Amino acid sequence: MSLSLITILLLLGTAQTQRTTPDFMMEYFQRQLQQLEGRLIKCEQDVQHFSQRMYEMSKEIHGQTSKSNVLKSEVKGHIDTLAMRLDRVERDVEYLQNKIPDTDQVDIEDSLLENQMKEAKLKKTSVIPKDKDCSSELVGIKSLKIVKKAGDANGSWMKDPTKGSAKIYFFSGTRNSTILAYTTLKSFTEANSTKKTEVIHLPFPWHGTGHIVYNGFVYYHNADTNNEILKVHLSNRTVTDRLLLPGAGRMPAYSLSPHTLLDLAVDEMGLWSIHADPDFGGNLVITKLDHSGLAVEHTWDTNCNSRDAEAAFIICGTLYVVYNSHYGGRSSIQCLFDIHDTIVAESIPALFFPKRYTSHSGLHFHPKDKQLYAWDDGYQTIYKLDIKKI
Repeated sequence: MSLSLITILLLLGTAQTQRTTPDFMMEYFQRQLQQLEGRLIKCEQDVQHFSQRMYEMSKEIHGQTSKSNVLKSEVKGHIDTLAMRLDRVERDVEYLQNKIPDTDQVDIEDSLLENQMKEAKLKKTSVIPKDKDCSSELVGIKSLKIVKKAGDANGSWMKDPTKGSAKIYFFSGTRNSTILAYTTLKSFTEANSTKKTEVIHLPFPWHGTGHIVYNGFVYYHNADTNNEILKVHLSNRTVTDRLLLPGAGRMPAYSLSPHTLLDLAVDEMGLWSIHADPDFGGNLVITKLDHSGLAVEHTWDTNCNSRDAEAAFIICGTLYVVYNSHYGGRSSIQCLFDIHDTIVAESIPALFFPKRYTSHSGLHFHPKDKQLYAWDDGYQTIYKLDIKKI
């Protein structure tokens, strides 16, 4: 082989070596990059898995915290209810102590015992004095007068029984903050009654249909609370008093009127509230309120249940509960509770209302007119009552 041929072969081998070395390095770097990319993908998967676990743990902790808060709230509610019950028991014990004379002493003369019983009776009546015109009971509904159809299907309307005024107050709906006031019943029924309307804007909206106008103030359930009663001056629209009614607002006062948790009423004795108590099977509870300071005077657990009830009203300290059916029909008074124990409920037959439209969403008794101002499926209705002396 000649020298020139050997030289050519050497040059070709060197060239091939020079070409092979960069390719090898590229393959090496590609393998390293692939391994690094695989590690990054695994790291990202691990981070996502860790984040998912953290999210699940955070969600579980949040759920456990929510359950703890609910249990805490329930325990607090039970404690508050128990405290309210204990306070009521103490009041009832004090009431019974005032009612029943102490007869543990020996050798008490008959005259002394008689005097003690008279004093006990006076103490009983002094707890909630009976009005001089309250020796009466409801025996029937005399007549029905449909006054007008206005507003929503649910609502309430009334007059202020303490002012001797003929002004009509109109509450439309189950949540609102605007009252319409009309000078007389006649102006309310006129076709152009809106031109003679006074618009009253309340500082807070009401809830339900259980509000009442009394002595120049409107008392109503604050819509943003479970059991707060507000007392608002009708002239300057300011809140003058407020009351959290113990045990109220946990269920509707009447199952056929689920929008009303607190129902306020007025009779010859003053201001009352009515609510249902789930701890007593849904039976109604009535509370005598001091209208001036909006404070609780006394509370009674009644034997009247809220199931299938649509409304109620109070006359002379006696609760009359109106029942109906879910399909609508003829309403009737089937249960009553007298705080003075002068009316035997079992001896009173069911009192039926005249045939009307559907059912009452509100009933308000006017102690001077002896009439019920009813809201019947958007119809403003007046019932004249038959009340007799007993």
